[in-house]
Amino acid sequence: MSFVKDPSLAAQGRLNLEIAEKRMGALLTVRERFAKEKPFAGLTIGMALHVTKETGILVRTLKAGGAKVSITGCNPLSTQDDIAAALAEEDTLVWAYKGETKEDYYRFLTAVIETEPDITIDDGCDLVTEIHQKHPHMLGKLLGGCEETTTGIIRLKSMERDGALKIPMIAVNDNKTKHLMDNYYGTGQSTFDGILRSTNLLIAGKTVVILGYGSCGKGVAMRARGLGAQVIVTEVDQFAALQAAMDGHRVMRMEDAASIGDLFITVTGNLHVIRVEHMEQMKDGVVLANSGHFDCELDLEALEKKSKRKRRVRHYLDEYLLPSGRVLYVAGEGRLVNLASAEGHPSEVMSLSFCGQALACEYLVKNKGKLKPTVITLPAEIDDYIAGLQLKAMEIAIDELTPEQKKYLASWQEGT
Repeated sequence: MSFVKDPSLAAQGRLNLEIAEKRMGALLTVRERFAKEKPFAGLTIGMALHVTKETGILVRTLKAGGAKVSITGCNPLSTQDDIAAALAEEDTLVWAYKGETKEDYYRFLTAVIETEPDITIDDGCDLVTEIHQKHPHMLGKLLGGCEETTTGIIRLKSMERDGALKIPMIAVNDNKTKHLMDNYYGTGQSTFDGILRSTNLLIAGKTVVILGYGSCGKGVAMRARGLGAQVIVTEVDQFAALQAAMDGHRVMRMEDAASIGDLFITVTGNLHVIRVEHMEQMKDGVVLANSGHFDCELDLEALEKKSKRKRRVRHYLDEYLLPSGRVLYVAGEGRLVNLASAEGHPSEVMSLSFCGQALACEYLVKNKGKLKPTVITLPAEIDDYIAGLQLKAMEIAIDELTPEQKKYLASWQEGT
């Protein structure tokens, strides 16, 4: 039995799913083939993803391929309640609502696990972690799983290193059509969508401090600069810091940036990268936001202890009054601001990511019994196929190599 906040929202959910489908042509092409070939006939796919309109189109794609699907959210604030209601009406098992308690969050993960999935799809690795730690009897049944995020891949590689990983896991995030598209273009745009919905802040002329310069940080920095901001990057990785400097951003330590920034955005995937000692140096009225997967990047527990008052002043915008009389604003409760305060990535970019998820599930089925319990990257030709689907959806044609060019590239004898 599904659990959604308000079944009466299903009509609006169907409209949003309709709009998303129009913008996800690449994934619809995969769905058409799945509908004919039924690669998941007799299988159950259990998902812990952001329950958004784009995820809804992935659910429909997997079901077209013959799968039974059960789904819950992967973040307490990322579910779109109208989409959850619409999917529940479509005979999908859904346990999700925006604003889940921690208890419900883990109860819903357990509900998905109890559907006994053959394949898992994860965003952040919580579903697979729960199976390994609390439901090890399931491991023998699972063909494997797919992971969506950088954070989840980090966790999976730690499991593999410790000898704890017992099933093959496909690192969908490692697809170029995922981390160089979704993380870069998607996170960059949707992060500012969330911040602007919460704050209505003018970005032009502001100093934006971005913590982390991976694919997500690069995308956020690009959008910040495009909106007219001065960008400061903080990093712990020497090459990433060098890239940021070469891209024209100021690079410095967080302790030096704390007193300069007007808007701070964390995208590190790590713990407490903005701490109280940084907050105490910040200017009055500074906005803090996080676009990393978990809500641990801002040390909000310490901020609450330090503050004289906390109050909700706008849509998912909390004001903290410090003993000095200064206030700091936190958008999206320190969770993924693009989903807590907005709608997540646009449909077009998620079409690429979810092509990766759908084809990763098919890869697990085709290679049943052949894959080791490691973190696996999909073959390059699948990634290239996804890029081709998106080009076709965008009505873009590219050149082909001539026979002479192919021969030249395959040879080594011809020199200067």
